[in-house]
Amino acid sequence: MRIEDGSLGKHILADDRLMTVTTQADSEFEKMELEVLAELQAEAIMQAILIYRADRSDDARINSVVAAFVWTVVFIALVALMRVVRDRLPDRIAASVKKRTTGVGQATNDMVNSTAMAALVRYLMRLVLLIFFLFLTYYYLSFVLLAFAETKPTAQLLITYLTGPIVDVLKGFGAYLPNLIALFVITALTRFIIKGVRLFFVNVEAGTIRLDDFEPTWVWPTFNIIRVILISIAVVISFPYIPGSESRAFQGLAILAGLMVSVGSNSVIANALSGLFVIYRRSTNIGDRIKIGGHIGDVVEIKLMETIIKSIKNELISIPNAQLLNSEVINYSSRIDGRGLLLHTMVGIGYEEPRDKIEAMLVEAANRTKGLLKSPEPFVLINALADYAINYQINGYTTRGSSMPKTMSNLHRNIIDVFNENDVQIMTPSYIADPAIAKIPDAPWNGVLKKSKTNKKR
Repeated sequence: MRIEDGSLGKHILADDRLMTVTTQADSEFEKMELEVLAELQAEAIMQAILIYRADRSDDARINSVVAAFVWTVVFIALVALMRVVRDRLPDRIAASVKKRTTGVGQATNDMVNSTAMAALVRYLMRLVLLIFFLFLTYYYLSFVLLAFAETKPTAQLLITYLTGPIVDVLKGFGAYLPNLIALFVITALTRFIIKGVRLFFVNVEAGTIRLDDFEPTWVWPTFNIIRVILISIAVVISFPYIPGSESRAFQGLAILAGLMVSVGSNSVIANALSGLFVIYRRSTNIGDRIKIGGHIGDVVEIKLMETIIKSIKNELISIPNAQLLNSEVINYSSRIDGRGLLLHTMVGIGYEEPRDKIEAMLVEAANRTKGLLKSPEPFVLINALADYAINYQINGYTTRGSSMPKTMSNLHRNIIDVFNENDVQIMTPSYIADPAIAKIPDAPWNGVLKKSKTNKKR
């Protein structure tokens, strides 16, 4: 290395070849004397040349090959280990998950849940192993290229492209770690409080803790309301610790989501609030037989959004709680004065029949009807004096509101039998003229049905 004075500054030469020129501007920028700066640059160039030659020597070539061979052996060993892990670990973890979730599936009469959960866990495990294999292959190629002088710049670029983002993510995670700890503490505290509230309501349901005027059906709806309030408070407290919560984009997205929920969920909120009114106003309870609109059935479940009833024809009907709150609901199971539900039906009988006789026959039909109470006694009301008949209404009390259709059918059957036994013709629903012969059976049925000719041939 040799340094000569030139027109622009100090010329640095290697074997009489000009390498670079150190100018006065360089000296002022580095805040060094020109001669000292030129000496330092010449020494740096000489070291770079020596390193370049050393990396391409025979010993360096052998070391590069050995390093590449070692990295290859390590890579093959790790790939073999990963293959064993891939063949065994996902299946074992999936089997463990399936075993743990089978009990839940049996409790819900649905075995598909445990199988689907095990398949999902197996897929996620294999996906993680695949990603790890790709990272391993990438770094293996980078380290092999790094072992040779000619490919070292390319390897350094490859390592920088992947390692840089990973390091940034790790640094970000480290910086976010205090916030993560705060979120963990808030979550753990919220779960602890919810468990305490659940334990309190379990004791209320069991009767260990008594609350005046607190219905048993209110226990779990009240617990769910308190749980939602606690979770909402925890979310509000946790919001400042969420990554990116201070950015305008995140805040704008939160506002947009709130507007979408408030605008698009009017009916949902209405049904939810109606569900709370239905639960707490005590007009309808699970097991009650009710009539709403054209539907009659037993209340199976009262949810926050809807009420499920099972009709008398064994149909499952879902009624939105808003409709249940805004409609007239007849509850056949609720007792007002202790006497029970008053069932009634009407028949039209001609004016020529004695009133006392008709009333006695109707009371006899009611007394024969299973499900109608003997006390209070059934009674008859004259509902109307029609053009051709008197409309008699028989009334009887029952405490079996859930059996009302069967009871009414038996009452009608007994009315027909009693009137036929006493040779009295029922003129309901219409009347044209007095027939020559009363429209009543002249003899009891012998219990045998006639068969068609087709059935006889068969």
